[in-house]
Amino acid sequence: MASSNTHIVLPGGRKLPLLGFGTWQIKPEEVGRVIETAIDCGYRHIDEASLYGNEKGVGDGIKAKIDDGTIKREDLFVTSKLWVTDSHPSRVEPSCRQSLSDLGLAYLDLFLIHCPTSAVGGKGPFPMDDNGLFIGDDTIDYVDTWRIMESLVDKGLVRAIGVSNFTVAQIQRVLDLPPKYPIANVQVECHPFLAQNELIEFCKKQGITVTAYSPLGSPERVLQKRATTDPLLMEDPVVCAIAKKRGVSPALVLIRYQLQRGVAVLPKSVKPSRIQQNFEALNFELSKEEFQTLVNLNKNYRLLNFAPMKNMKYYPFNDNN
Repeated sequence: MASSNTHIVLPGGRKLPLLGFGTWQIKPEEVGRVIETAIDCGYRHIDEASLYGNEKGVGDGIKAKIDDGTIKREDLFVTSKLWVTDSHPSRVEPSCRQSLSDLGLAYLDLFLIHCPTSAVGGKGPFPMDDNGLFIGDDTIDYVDTWRIMESLVDKGLVRAIGVSNFTVAQIQRVLDLPPKYPIANVQVECHPFLAQNELIEFCKKQGITVTAYSPLGSPERVLQKRATTDPLLMEDPVVCAIAKKRGVSPALVLIRYQLQRGVAVLPKSVKPSRIQQNFEALNFELSKEEFQTLVNLNKNYRLLNFAPMKNMKYYPFNDNN
């Protein structure tokens, strides 16, 4: 897994910009404008997913910046994800094609299995029964989903494939197939309170790149409300002390922490000033001492646990995984 100050190299040689832009929870009616702003600020790695419900808007923003000559398609690295309700082998390709249609793109640079669990299709993104319980489908094995993901590469719909929210054991199970195409990337919740050291070290040995979502501690998450006992990463005294010393925001400190680990990172904002400010993480470096104090914050504390799926066969977060 080669890296530089600005990108990491996927198996096969494609370059993934380390500093990406996340689109989770951005409203469909404003995401186009936000994407245009991000591209104008210099972001070239756009992360989205069918679950987010805003792919058409993301595509509109990308198209606007291609049309005005700011970028060419090949300048961008676009990631999307296959949601659990589309993980049945018969639904994988149609879901990918729908994402491409919504985005207005001919191919995805990276397509991820969003979660190792599966659910029934046709009842919305979070199908629930009359008792309010998640309607999962344990008959679907993610290794079978992976095999269909590989066919998307063969058909030129995607350039690389990977997984999200998988444990080391689940990643190893895909590696044991063995896969026709390498696992190019693993995307997981990752921040100083959940450092993911074991997973990152495992992926490094396997030549797999890693992307961190919720790098700021997801303070405004919607699907899973913040518990009163959840630690506030952006208000942590260590983070704030480094930020004050450096004259930067706590967000910049947290983004820079991931960049110096060689982990791609996905900050998100809808405010132009913050979008620009976050991009400045490329322009400074934490000292060894500062970096180590952030490393020491690890609590293996997960903020997003996909709780409705906790009784499913392939639920990834048991035993603090």
